[in-house]
Amino acid sequence: MELYEFTAHELMDKLASGEVTSEEVTKSYFDRIKEKDGIVKAYVSTLEESALEKARKVDEDRKAGKPVSKYAGIPIGIKDNMCITGTRTTCSSKMLENFVAPYNATVIENLNKEDMVYLGKLNLDEFAMGSSTENSAFFPTKNPWDLDRVPGGSSGGSAAAVAADLAPWTLGSDTGGSIRQPASLCGVVGFKPTYGLVSRYGLVAFASSLDQIGPLTKDVTDSALLLNLLVGHDEKDSTSMDFEKKDYTKALVNDVKGMKIGLPKEYLREGVNEEVREAVLAVAKKYEELGATIEECSFDVGKYATSVYYVIADAEASSNLGRFDGIRYGYRSEKFENLKDIYRNSRSEGFGPEVKRRIMVGTYVLSSGYYDAYYKKAQKVRTVINKAYNELFEKYDLLLTPVSPTTAFKFGEKSENPIEMYLADICTVPVNIGGLPGISVPCSLDSKGLPISFQLIGKAFDEETILKAAYTYEQNTNFRENKPTFKGGNN
Repeated sequence: MELYEFTAHELMDKLASGEVTSEEVTKSYFDRIKEKDGIVKAYVSTLEESALEKARKVDEDRKAGKPVSKYAGIPIGIKDNMCITGTRTTCSSKMLENFVAPYNATVIENLNKEDMVYLGKLNLDEFAMGSSTENSAFFPTKNPWDLDRVPGGSSGGSAAAVAADLAPWTLGSDTGGSIRQPASLCGVVGFKPTYGLVSRYGLVAFASSLDQIGPLTKDVTDSALLLNLLVGHDEKDSTSMDFEKKDYTKALVNDVKGMKIGLPKEYLREGVNEEVREAVLAVAKKYEELGATIEECSFDVGKYATSVYYVIADAEASSNLGRFDGIRYGYRSEKFENLKDIYRNSRSEGFGPEVKRRIMVGTYVLSSGYYDAYYKKAQKVRTVINKAYNELFEKYDLLLTPVSPTTAFKFGEKSENPIEMYLADICTVPVNIGGLPGISVPCSLDSKGLPISFQLIGKAFDEETILKAAYTYEQNTNFRENKPTFKGGNN
């Protein structure tokens, strides 16, 4: 095996034993990026010079016998909506194309303490608004399993990079499924933590009551390891929860005996591809074989979640993106005669069609005369959805659902129909509405050779139960033997 094929925890063991150096591992990834990223296009920018410099420093410290973190020298890719001091943070938007971050996001500060190595910044749907990475202002990222198909979104670059061995693991952000859906379409593990568990400071805001940073990894063990670094109270984020630190790797136990898992029937009905449905039912059967109890249940109010999401998320986006006005930072139009022209032209030229669509919808639902009819009502329905989740979790330890109603779709297939594209998140959006944790775990391939994944949803702040169940499934199956084929496209 090549170094870039190993999981992060396997690379940690090799570095700790002296079998390889961080410089060798880092070079292996940049060689792979040069070989494959020309067709996958996961990276917006790479940081080879600084990455190799950091790797050599870690190697010197290890050789000198200095105490180093077990994470030291392990490469990682970062979604390009998280700030790293002195690097471009573009959000894959013309609006921020030349913006250089003056500070680090809190999650980056956490990784810095462990001396991790940044490979580069990863592509996304502009300002994290989309489900296919077709909305990037720069280029679409391609799915390594089939280059004619999307990798999902908005963390499409983060998911594709892990699937294509362009990074051992990456950070993404999840507002309505933006970690889990691309993880599903690319056949990797994607974890969305409970809202408030990971600091959002330094993450460019889309929808502040929904956004959450999380890991995309090759296996569940790596997910737990990276989660250990991300979680923690942060005074710079008013929504950050103050909990005692946990070691999530302790949850990696191969045992689900006695666990009660609910299977909401609404997630397996109309709109869900037959092969996806069968794959999720097969996962349910596997859990039964492993000693868990599977019981069909109902989550009828989930049908309102997508509508609620696109009112609340767009309203918050309208407010958050008001700061990009062509004055303080970001793109400024050269065509103006007065201040109003600067605002209008800078925003018209700097934002792409999907971002403008959501800003306009958000402004509308917050406007006088419509606030009560849309935004206030959406918040009330959000409360109803949360109550329904609480009732289900009185009976069940976890809920098992699909992640995406389909496998990866072709470029252009949904981009002309925003409603159809929005429904790609129908299985993931309710989790964000409830602020709950959820994981996407690959389980099989469809008849076209494309990955299918299942989702486990847990109680708020009960990441351990999710990790335990996901790890148990992974240990008793062999999906990772499948590898992307890079078929189609330019190949």
